[in-house]
Amino acid sequence: MSKIVVIGSSSIDLVVSASKRPNAGETIIGDSFKTVPGGKGANQAVAAARLGAEVYMIGCVGKDNYGNTILDNFRNNNVCIDFVEPVTHSETGTAHIVLAEGDNSIIVVKGANDYITPDFINKAKSVIQTADIVLIQQEIPEETVEHVAELCDFFQVPLILNPAPARVISENVIEKAAYLTPNEHETSILFEDMTKEEALRKYPNKLLITEGRNGVRYFNGEVEVLVPSYNVEAVDTTGAGDTFNAAFAVALSEGKSIENSLQFANRAASLSVMKFGAQGGMPTRSEVERNL
Repeated sequence: MSKIVVIGSSSIDLVVSASKRPNAGETIIGDSFKTVPGGKGANQAVAAARLGAEVYMIGCVGKDNYGNTILDNFRNNNVCIDFVEPVTHSETGTAHIVLAEGDNSIIVVKGANDYITPDFINKAKSVIQTADIVLIQQEIPEETVEHVAELCDFFQVPLILNPAPARVISENVIEKAAYLTPNEHETSILFEDMTKEEALRKYPNKLLITEGRNGVRYFNGEVEVLVPSYNVEAVDTTGAGDTFNAAFAVALSEGKSIENSLQFANRAASLSVMKFGAQGGMPTRSEVERNL
């Protein structure tokens, strides 16, 4: 069993579904409202655990009802929470999600996730050092991402950086990460002075650009490769990218090639959108293998 450490955000998703998005100043009638566990870090941890990995989550929640719900959800999904700390001086993070017109729009309030500092990460050095792969995202402080990149480089542990939400990251972090998994919008922010093709060629077998329904594109050192996605009827796309990253990490940690790992990740992500909620549709290992 592979050992995956996820460093990142945990939140409660407040999800509204409607037939359309309201314009500025407009009020519309929605179809439904639900609260479910989410956060990019938590989503990736749960997805990796369902796919059969031994998963350790490093993060913070508030000492409130939302925080208790998140911790219970980790336990129910066999995610180790030895390094998830309830903090008393901030509320649990929330994500405010609108599902409409076949896609989602999200506003994140970081809350306790802002307390995932470099000093907090240092408490978990022992588990990072022994990981097969570390996964991290950007709903946590920028200096923490920098620190984790340095640690993983020192310990020689591969780091997958899912650079979402999009912000400019340093060349140092890019160099120390084993893999970057931006979507097309995030790519344009990370590499604003390059075309997509130029960026891919600069970072062969490292930069993996997700293109939604089209699949994932990377440069293998000789040619660009597009690993196609799978056509499904989407119910809720929230968390699809998190499922993709987790599945990619699991496959890589088991020794699969980049291309085979991307195929596995695309299949897992496609299955995840067929049910409601960021974590609601995340598949088990047997479900992915049955549908490959």
